[in-house]
Amino acid sequence: MPAKSQAQQKAAGAALAAKRGDMPKSELKGASRSMAESMSEKELDKMASTPRKGKPQHASKG
Repeated sequence: MPAKSQAQQKAAGAALAAKRGDMPKSELKGASRSMAESMSEKELDKMASTPRKGKPQHASKG
């Protein structure tokens, strides 16, 4: 599933980096930590590779 906001895309990128071993999982916080635990590497890659252009900074709640 593609990211709905820039913040979600960045969190997915951080979670993907931790899952691949590029950064320690202990550095993850909030959404990126839960994404790393609950999503597969393939799902994270798809979300992190979403283009940021035209995306809102944060997704609206609702």
